[in-house]
Amino acid sequence: MKIIHQNKKARHDYAVLDTYEAGIELTGTEVKSCRAGGVALNDTYAAVQHGELMLLGAHIAPYDQGNRFNHQPRRPRRLLMHKREILRLKKNIEAKGLTLVPLSMYFNDKGKVKVQLALCRGKNVHDKRDDIRERDDNRDMRRAMHAKRSV
Repeated sequence: MKIIHQNKKARHDYAVLDTYEAGIELTGTEVKSCRAGGVALNDTYAAVQHGELMLLGAHIAPYDQGNRFNHQPRRPRRLLMHKREILRLKKNIEAKGLTLVPLSMYFNDKGKVKVQLALCRGKNVHDKRDDIRERDDNRDMRRAMHAKRSV
């Protein structure tokens, strides 16, 4: 599995409840741009529109050798999941006020581009501060343990 891009800010801004894997429908120049690493998932989300799951706000840079056949960088892209899964996600999003956020985009073993989606709830400011405090405490404990081993 080769990771194309990870949305590092997603875990900071959202509490991840569940994760899903979805295929993505891309054009030829988009796949070539993905192989070159020209993907940004910042401020990206997924939504159900007309019974289809769409990835909105993802930036895939235009391919350098794409000339007139190049793609729009921020066009909505269809995500490929089973109908039953899409309906379940739609129900969760509407009823509980949750959000679908892409965590990463990667190539699987067969060379297909996949997106890891997370069903998330937004974090409050104090939740973010708690996470930062916990991360700092863990780092300090690891440093103390490492220093104790070195002595």
